[in-house]
Amino acid sequence: MVTWPNALSDKPLVSGMSEVLEDTIIRTEMDQGPDKIRQRSTAGVRNLGIGFILDKEQITTLNEFYLFDLKGGSLSFLYSHPRDNSAINCRFLKPPEYSSINGNYYNVKIKLEVLP
Repeated sequence: MVTWPNALSDKPLVSGMSEVLEDTIIRTEMDQGPDKIRQRSTAGVRNLGIGFILDKEQITTLNEFYLFDLKGGSLSFLYSHPRDNSAINCRFLKPPEYSSINGNYYNVKIKLEVLP
């Protein structure tokens, strides 16, 4: 299994982290009364948003990891969850997003899905 590159920190910016728990229920609207709700599955996919400040070399490392090691984001990888440090299996939801801070450093936004 592919792992997060050692050259990149696995500790994202605290202000840039977001997490959405699994949605495992299905809701059925009734003609009258409250909706019926039941659990659709016991294993769902959680979304995790993380942000970093990276320099140009680290951007190159992240690009190579995404494009080559993960084959354009199609493969999963092991990552240390930023909240509890547990090992999680992740996939990119979309390519990393970069915005320049000053030409040498970049804000990086990453959207991951945490697999069951």
